[in-house]
Amino acid sequence: MKLLDGQELAGFIKERQAYQVRTSKTTPTLLIIRDSNNPVITKYVNLKIEYGEDIGVKVIDFQAKSTDELREKILQANQDANIHGIIVQLPILEKDKTDEITSLIVPEKDVDGLSGHGDFDSATATAINWLLTGYDIKLKNQKIAIIGRGKLVGAPLLNMWQKSGLDVTMFHRGDTLDALIDYDVIVTATGKPGLITSELVKPGATIVDAGTASEDGVLKGDVSEEVRNRQDLTAITPKFGGVGPLTVSCLFDHVIRASLKA
Repeated sequence: MKLLDGQELAGFIKERQAYQVRTSKTTPTLLIIRDSNNPVITKYVNLKIEYGEDIGVKVIDFQAKSTDELREKILQANQDANIHGIIVQLPILEKDKTDEITSLIVPEKDVDGLSGHGDFDSATATAINWLLTGYDIKLKNQKIAIIGRGKLVGAPLLNMWQKSGLDVTMFHRGDTLDALIDYDVIVTATGKPGLITSELVKPGATIVDAGTASEDGVLKGDVSEEVRNRQDLTAITPKFGGVGPLTVSCLFDHVIRASLKA
């Protein structure tokens, strides 16, 4: 069984990015805007800050006190030539305003690819493609399931793979998942710990766990321990270091590209 280790792949990408930044005439700059100290959010913000330091990209972490301040900061950053990429670290407190807020980011600075009208594809969806390609997991002629149609993972990945002509089915959070037993590749991103149990997964399946939630202060994915203990799978992401590291790598790829265009 292959362990889909995104951290290992990210290491090679970081070397290339550090060289790009060293030889650039400008300092690529990423602005992270959030309105919460949720431990999951803080974890991912800190990962981005550390990654930026490693390759020489400046990262600004701004915590807004209200949705109005989120809005104002984005509009201000849109006009700031020294900021090349803007992301809103989701979820925001007023979740029903997510689309409204993320759509304010100008296309050339939408490095997370959340708005759907930006210059870049979704960073997380692209990272999943990088991960599967890096470990030679073939998707053509495979039956693929995506669980969770979220803005960060499920929806953009479904769109990306449908455009590529792949056989992909979307399962919404709350759907009956019994049919998963028929699927060759399962990508799950619901943030519901233990959702994917062993009886839902056939031998030989490949599983990408992109779900993250905090349970009693512990970060957990969607896949149960009984699935992780199986030896009859083709491949699975580890508990930590699967999709996340490559999502960060892809995000900074976009920031560097945006800085070169500025």
